[in-house]
Amino acid sequence: MSKVSQIRNFSIVAHIDHGKSTLADRLMQMTGTVSDRDMKEQLLDSLDIERERGITIKANTVRIDYRSKSGENFVLNLIDTPGHVDFSYEVSRSMLAVEGSLLVVDATQGVEAQTLANAYQAVAANHEIIPVLNKIDLPAADPEPVCRQIEELIGIDASEAVQVSAKTGCGVNEVLEAIVNDLPAPKGNPEEPLKALLVDSWYDSFLGVVVLVRVFEGTLRKGERIRLISTGAIHSVDRIGVFKPEMTETDQLQAGEIGYLTASIKRVRDTRVGDTITHERKGCREPIGGMKPSQPVVFCGLFPSDNTDYENLRDAIEKISLNDSSFSTEPEASTALGFGFRCGFLGLLHMEVVRERIEREYRIELVATAPSVIYRVHKREGGFSELYNPSDMPDPMTISGIEEPRIDATIFVPDNHLGDVLKLCHERRGIQKELTFTGRRAMVSYDLPLNEVVFDFYDRLKSVTKGYASFDYSIAGYRTENLVKMQILINGDPVDALSIMVHRDRAEQRGRVMCERLKELIPRHLFKVPIQAAVGSRIIARETVPALRKDVTAKCYGGDITRKKKLLEKQKAGKKRMRQIGRVDIPHNAFANVLRIDGD
Repeated sequence: MSKVSQIRNFSIVAHIDHGKSTLADRLMQMTGTVSDRDMKEQLLDSLDIERERGITIKANTVRIDYRSKSGENFVLNLIDTPGHVDFSYEVSRSMLAVEGSLLVVDATQGVEAQTLANAYQAVAANHEIIPVLNKIDLPAADPEPVCRQIEELIGIDASEAVQVSAKTGCGVNEVLEAIVNDLPAPKGNPEEPLKALLVDSWYDSFLGVVVLVRVFEGTLRKGERIRLISTGAIHSVDRIGVFKPEMTETDQLQAGEIGYLTASIKRVRDTRVGDTITHERKGCREPIGGMKPSQPVVFCGLFPSDNTDYENLRDAIEKISLNDSSFSTEPEASTALGFGFRCGFLGLLHMEVVRERIEREYRIELVATAPSVIYRVHKREGGFSELYNPSDMPDPMTISGIEEPRIDATIFVPDNHLGDVLKLCHERRGIQKELTFTGRRAMVSYDLPLNEVVFDFYDRLKSVTKGYASFDYSIAGYRTENLVKMQILINGDPVDALSIMVHRDRAEQRGRVMCERLKELIPRHLFKVPIQAAVGSRIIARETVPALRKDVTAKCYGGDITRKKKLLEKQKAGKKRMRQIGRVDIPHNAFANVLRIDGD
């Protein structure tokens, strides 16, 4: 068993696509943790969708044995973290389990929005930070200006930043030396009462729930009885081990180490992330603080295209939620779409990933309603309630005001695209807070409503800046705004799945665009189909799908005109009666397509 002084725990943080997973691959390969035969790209990314998209979704850990140039043996516990803003919760959770961070910056692109956000998280966690400039093998690499950016924007010394190419392996040995020389060893006494942090948990079909732990004090051994402080649950430890990167059993985990345990726990929801694990008897008194539970910020309804797939969808959602504690769900019924589930996500990418996993792994075709956020509806008699689904909004006469969530957004953009970014943020009801320049790049801070961001803000931002902008945000509280519920009525009947919350000033514009799109998507019937957008009892936009007509006068050859008029009047009366009792069939792709629109 290693001494505490010979252990180094660190995470790798960076902006999207700056080379975190590739650097983790090289660290494992060059230390012999993984043989060349077993080596493959993004080794720590276990999900197929992670490999295909080239992104990390779940933070993963690996134990590396390293012999330094001085001849001393070290144990390195590495956590590879996601770079996308939706999964920043994974980053903050990982940082509490380690003492240092490798801040990876692309030497061709410089500091980006998530670089800044992750660096601030590392500073807040009291980490020792080692700046690493990656991709120096590329012709466009320019390390000196990037070092100045790190010093000016983040405020950490980058004069001794390690320059590497994670792809070729150049400079990786210097990274390993910097880890053992510059990062602090963990603190902790193996003889103290057990105090371990529950970092993550997931379900394994053979072992039950597997718990990832970081031991801060004491020693955890196989067969001991442990207690989860927040729930008070008692379990007996079945097995203990570390990741190399496959699960490898050991006899014990001591202070300073990161590993896993299994204890015949059957449900992931019984293991709360951030909980403290201690011994049943002679346990620690104070729990480890600082980790907050994840809070979903975006909600949408998921319904099967074929209603007979409802049971399959329920099974699929239950299985995915076993390994994703940040994914919340509850049953929901819609008059237009039938039975489904109201699901909560950390962001739009998280929503896309879950939806794609259900469609791919369980072969269920889904219809998703409009993404929505949590509103606070204040009532006239006092108090407020949280509104997750616009169709559940109470009577406007009982409401004194509606608050919407706001975000603090940071955008990095080349100065020649700055005007387009400012225009886009202004269109989305943004309030500019700060604008600074570093070289030929601008950093702009905005106060934006989350509702305006979840639709397609990121896509529009990439479009107007030709892909050069980077975007990061954090939730900044609630503010009262002039919001209304807009309904879509088809043939006079409201369609609950198409109800959305909009600002009153933009309701007419958004309603007109949705009606025009629905007119293209709804097939013609034997009667006219009116499509209306309404706020309360007021119709703000309307389109009409024309009726399919049959030429009832075709059999009349000449003769009196009154005969033709009589036939046309009879047809008119029949269509009026059909419209009153007829049912409009809305194709499922209409829901998906109409909700993708931006309304600009």
